[in-house]
Amino acid sequence: MAVGEVLPEFADAFPFERFNEMQSETLPALLNREDNVVVSAPTASGKTALAELAICKALQAGGTALFLAPLRALTNEKESEWERFEDLGYSVYVVTGERDLSPRRAERADILVMTPEKADSATRKHETARYSFITDVDCCVIDEVHLLDSDRRGAVLEVTVSRLRRLCDPRVVALSATMPNIDDVADWLDAPDETTFAFGEDYRPVPLNADVKTYSHGENAFADKYRRLYRALDLAEPHIREEGQALVFVSSRQDTVQAAKKARDELTERDIPMGARGDYDFHNDAADLSNDTLRQSVLDGVGFHHAGLAREDKNKVEQWFKEGKIQLLFSTSTLAWGVNLPARCVVIRDTKLHDPLKGEVDMSPLDVLQMLGRAGRPGYDDMGYAWVVCDRSEADKYRRLLRDGKEIESRLAGELDAHLNAEIALGTIRDIDDVMSWLETTFYYARAKSSPDAYDAGSDLRERVSEELSALVADGFVERDGLHVEATRLGQLASKFYLRLDTARRFADLAERCEAAAGDGDAADPIGAGDLLATVAGATEFDSVSARSDEQDAVSAVVGSDAPDELDAGQRKVLAILRSGMTGTTPTELKSDAWVIRQNALRLLAALREFLDNLAPGRFANLACRVEARVEHGVSDDAVGLTAIDGVGSGRAGKLAAAGLSSPSDIIRAGVSGLVSAGLPEGVAEQVAANARDLPIVVVDWGEFPETIAAGDRDMREVTVANNGGGTRAGLRVTVNGREMTAKPAYLGQTTLPVAVFGADADDLTFTVEVTFPDQPLDPVTSSRTVDVQ
Repeated sequence: MAVGEVLPEFADAFPFERFNEMQSETLPALLNREDNVVVSAPTASGKTALAELAICKALQAGGTALFLAPLRALTNEKESEWERFEDLGYSVYVVTGERDLSPRRAERADILVMTPEKADSATRKHETARYSFITDVDCCVIDEVHLLDSDRRGAVLEVTVSRLRRLCDPRVVALSATMPNIDDVADWLDAPDETTFAFGEDYRPVPLNADVKTYSHGENAFADKYRRLYRALDLAEPHIREEGQALVFVSSRQDTVQAAKKARDELTERDIPMGARGDYDFHNDAADLSNDTLRQSVLDGVGFHHAGLAREDKNKVEQWFKEGKIQLLFSTSTLAWGVNLPARCVVIRDTKLHDPLKGEVDMSPLDVLQMLGRAGRPGYDDMGYAWVVCDRSEADKYRRLLRDGKEIESRLAGELDAHLNAEIALGTIRDIDDVMSWLETTFYYARAKSSPDAYDAGSDLRERVSEELSALVADGFVERDGLHVEATRLGQLASKFYLRLDTARRFADLAERCEAAAGDGDAADPIGAGDLLATVAGATEFDSVSARSDEQDAVSAVVGSDAPDELDAGQRKVLAILRSGMTGTTPTELKSDAWVIRQNALRLLAALREFLDNLAPGRFANLACRVEARVEHGVSDDAVGLTAIDGVGSGRAGKLAAAGLSSPSDIIRAGVSGLVSAGLPEGVAEQVAANARDLPIVVVDWGEFPETIAAGDRDMREVTVANNGGGTRAGLRVTVNGREMTAKPAYLGQTTLPVAVFGADADDLTFTVEVTFPDQPLDPVTSSRTVDVQ
């Protein structure tokens, strides 16, 4: 069917002239009806065109389309591809966490492209002016809806789509690779039989020959990698010799590099004709690559691809693979979900991977099927070949996966309490009836009806949700007044930071300890940085972290016996990474997992800071802010305040601290010449000095404060706290001999504090004014006066 006949005004939006058989069969459902649509079809069968058809129908009606892409890399690809819509006068806008959001552009966009996580964030904040655009969506296209079955991301996609349907009820078009239980997805989305399509493998443009190959497992995991690599090269070799291409998936970024290096040597030994060293133009283009190893490798026809490569390097690798200049490409699993790079031969070398938060885990069945689906290049190959290389003990498991596929399950059941709390906090659930109405919009509900035994749903689901709600009330996350339900401050904070509820409760408990410590005096139960780090290390989010045997000594060297008994070995490892990270001295044995653990910990520290800001005295939020900055930048305690200055990171903070400059006030006093003497270039010094003046400069004026007072007398005085720098939130506190007299939050400016001077049973009284900054990693400002009691 010709595109120009079906959609003449959008003919230029499609990169082909005729729809294929699969696309033609779905056209009436997409263009002539308003119902939701669910399509399951083999990889490379042309599902992207279905998304574009649904978008065209929304644009025809003057509506806004939302495309939910499984990966950030794919959102970037769509932005490039859909310049075709821009050329027709429609606006395409990508909303991701790595870009600054322009609410004006988002509101005016005809096509929005987002990941499920960003859409989740937007729907949670839909009542704000910044994200109100999300409620104007008329059509939502879910690409790769089988992502519902992902351990980490499935529940996010599920609740986001359910929330979006409750907010603005857009038409939903869900696209997926082949899945056995498409009817469950259709039931969830209320798609009738007439708009539900399950296309079999006969619709695949290039037939797929997929199988399992085993290898001899040894006792050395490192040697096993090379056994699997040689097995993969054995499978790829005949296709490379016939000028085909091979794509080999491995478990980590580093493995892509090491496998490519080893493969180059092995292919030379086997005398396989590869590479383009005689191509002068290609040689010049390769010289522009920023990765040295990649620059050498591609000239031999071998490449690697992973998320850590520079974007330009990735783009060139993708282009050269499509052009056939790279014949053997090693990649991580992210490529299977993102860029469309088919190959005649696909081999999954590694079925297991190391997850810093979970240890060694099996690769997701969804990832496996997605990777294998990359085999076969339409227009080039008559057959695609795909293999899973695994140990003999797991061969039958993967054969069943290839034969039967993977049913899509809901991952909401394991996180039901947290998501129910979130919906109450967001106001989408306001009473008991809303609770069940919300549940009925979830894939969990549809799947539980279809397979009650697997979901332990033999009993009434309403009863189960009622029990979850009662637990939320009992644990302090939700208040219930008759039929009305409302989130407490604790529930709101847990929702805002996407916390597991056990972690939120843990943070609240620490806030209560801080409150008690402040009330009993500073010496009663002092709370320090170690307490905050231990609280985060023990968070439920880190429950699955494991400490390998070769890491135990490094962990002990950092934490010794100075760790709470409640922390298990994996959580002690997290604590060791955070403690050592604060000074930039992470042991070599812990570095492979340190980045991921640190990024997760920074999110939790930001949450803890706000818990303390809301539920504890202000100085504890400042402590959390300083700890967070130290973990992020790896700087000493005396230098962390410098990181509050825009343009000062760990390197500059360390250089300035070494020169005796440890606060923004020091920077201002030193001036540009002092900063240059400390090692900063003059232009940088000028900017840093200017930025330091944007931070608060606090001056405490005690006025006519007495030096003596008679026993039994009482005198009321006022102390003025002024800010001669940039405005900020602050916590003000007055103590006498370490006991708190008064405390209040303020936005500096200028504030007066009443101070009662009284003749007590003491020889002297030391009054201290303390100013702390909950949003800045600045040292508290303190000023004291001592009064003799006569």
